[in-house]
Amino acid sequence: MDMIYNICLILCIIGAINWGLIGFFNFDLVAAIAAGGGKFGNISMISRFIYAAVGLAGLFVAIYMFM
Repeated sequence: MDMIYNICLILCIIGAINWGLIGFFNFDLVAAIAAGGGKFGNISMISRFIYAAVGLAGLFVAIYMFM
């Protein structure tokens, strides 16, 4: 279970860095890597999968903290 938690924590950190880049520079790192453009809102299926994985990881970490 600790390995799953660590993977989820890393995904949460990646998500936090991505949102920081969006907030400060209007640059979406996930879109730049997965969709070929860095503009916020440019979503491909790969980007959508990454966003969903980060969201589920955040939910897992939040629930795990209270167990």
